[in-house]
Order: sequence, then C-alpha cells, then structure tokens
Amino acid sequence: MSTTPGTHSLAFRVMRLCRPSIHVEPPLRLDPMDLFVGEDIFDDPIASSNLPPLISTTDSSNSSDLTFSSRFLLHHPSDSIGLSGLLVLPQAFGAIYLGETFCSYISINNSSNFEVRDVVIKAEIQTERQRILLLDTSKSAVESIRAGGRYDFIVEHDVKELGAHTLVCTALYSDGDGERKYLPQFFKFIVSNPLSVRTKVRVVKEITFLEACIENHTKSNLYMDQVEFEPSPNWSATMLKADEHLSDNSSQSRQIFKPPVLIKSGGGIHNYLYQLRMSATDSAPVKVQGSNILGKFQITWRTNLGEPGRLQTQQILGTPITSKDIELHVVEIPPVIRVNKPFSVSMVYFIAF
Repeated sequence: MSTTPGTHSLAFRVMRLCRPSIHVEPPLRLDPMDLFVGEDIFDDPIASSNLPPLISTTDSSNSSDLTFSSRFLLHHPSDSIGLSGLLVLPQAFGAIYLGETFCSYISINNSSNFEVRDVVIKAEIQTERQRILLLDTSKSAVESIRAGGRYDFIVEHDVKELGAHTLVCTALYSDGDGERKYLPQFFKFIVSNPLSVRTKVRVVKEITFLEACIENHTKSNLYMDQVEFEPSPNWSATMLKADEHLSDNSSQSRQIFKPPVLIKSGGGIHNYLYQLRMSATDSAPVKVQGSNILGKFQITWRTNLGEPGRLQTQQILGTPITSKDIELHVVEIPPVIRVNKPFSVSMVYFIAF
C-alpha cells in the first residue's frame, strides 16, 4: 500500500450545497434633481410638466439600468426595488452555524491516463469530541473510475457542536499497475453560534416571570418559526404577548395566520416574556446546586430562502426557593367538644427565620 504524496491519480473536490441569494443591483449614480424633488413628484402631471428636463437621458427600456433617476418610469411595480431577478451562488465555503444542516457535494476525480479500480471511499466529520461517519463504501466499493472520469456523492450532517470541524475524505484504490494506494484529504471549517439567548428571572408574589432576549449574530435575517419554552415537570408556562388587548377577530386571525418574527442580521434582537407558575401537585421543586430548574427553550428559524435551523438551550435555572418552618401554638379551645359538631380553636403561629 502506497501513501507517497504527489503520486495519486485521484483527488477530492468538495463543494458546499446551499441555496443561492437574491442579487440586488444598487443605484449606480444620483441624479441632481433628486436633491430638490421627491420621487413621487411625477405622480402629479401638472407639477412634472413644470420641471426642467432630466439630466439623465438613459433609455427607460433598458431593464439593466436601475438607477434612482429612472425608477419613476416603471414597466412593472417590482422594477422599483432594484431586483435583477438573478440568483447568486456563494463564491466561498461561507459561514456555517450551529443548528444548521451541513450539506456537501463531493467529487473524486481521476486525473490520470489510466483507469483505477476497486475504490473504497470514506467521508467523516471530526470534531474535538467525536467522529461521525458520513459515507463508507467498504462493502460496495466503486468498481472503477475511468481516466478523466469522476465519482460524485452528497453527504449531510446536522451541526451540533461549536468550533473547529474537519471533513476527512479518504480513498483506497488500485492504480493502473495494480498497486493499492491510500489517499487522505482534509477540509477544515469553523462552526459559529448563530444567535445568543440571554434570560432574566424575576419573582413577583409567587409568580415567576422569565424574559428571554434573542440576538442574531449572522449576516442574514432570521425568521423565527418557533420560540417555545418547555417548562420542567413542576412548572407551567404561559407566553405573554403585547397584542392580547386586540379584538377577538384580530386575535383569531393572528392565530390562524401567524407571521414569523423577523430578527434582523448583524445584531438584531427580539424579546419574549413568559409567566411561570409552580404546579400545585408538586410539593417541592427540582433543585440543582441550590437553584430550581425552570426549563429550556426550543428555537427554530429559517433564513431568507427558507434554509432551516434549530437550537436547544441548556436548562434555565431560577432563583433558589427556600422553605421556612412554621410553629403552631394552641391558645384557646372550647371546654366541651361534641361529636359531629363544629368547634372553634384559637391558634397562633411563628415563622422561623
């Protein structure tokens, strides 16, 4: 078996599979008239007739000219927003975030002048904690890859760890002379946190309020599908919304057509408020290091073109609940107590601090 570098007939090429973005053409220049009149001045035929001719003489039939000075000549309402209708693929590997699905298109190319045979291909993800096997063709090796040909496959991995990741692709094959060769290739990338969740816990008259602030750390807008707080078994949770004062019809329509919550890119935030009550059936809360466990968040979102993501927070701990001993003393009882008859007893209690 040979592992000599630079003598391999095969080579891996890795491409990330992700959805394209919408290409927007910004205005190329500013017409001086835009400094003195508004864009809607041409809606009034009398006002527009008193204006001097525009300095720009660009032909409005040219759809590629999306400058501000010619956007009042619209052939379609969508022309004013500057969208060219083109979709653009990323030019680099791009950012990879926790909670997303890493999808990669891998091609193993035969650049030699002879056919290679019995190709065993493996692909795995290595992190600081574990190794995840994505593909293994040991039991069904690729019979052959012709000269100048290739073998393609797709791998997917749900990203659940932060930090450095390595995509390891290996091939074991027989070259033109029948010699078995081993090819390893490594592709490294970093997984970042797409959002942060900051929480505050306040207790007001035996009612616990939990505030959660979600901040977007990505370079794209996030549309929150679900921000659900899952309380621990000894708690019940109710989300408090600012629009609960709306009429019944408005509330019903918002329940049927739930608009997604938009958290803008580059530091946008959104706040959620929950009211927590301890269940009456539970006599004591679950405690961890002196604090009671409230529950955890399940968060799902989508990016501009619908790529999904999902995160689950760690257990959120509330303020410690301390119990106080109560001591009762009987002050006065009636001299005669009759069977099946109610009676009054005077008692006094003391709370131990």
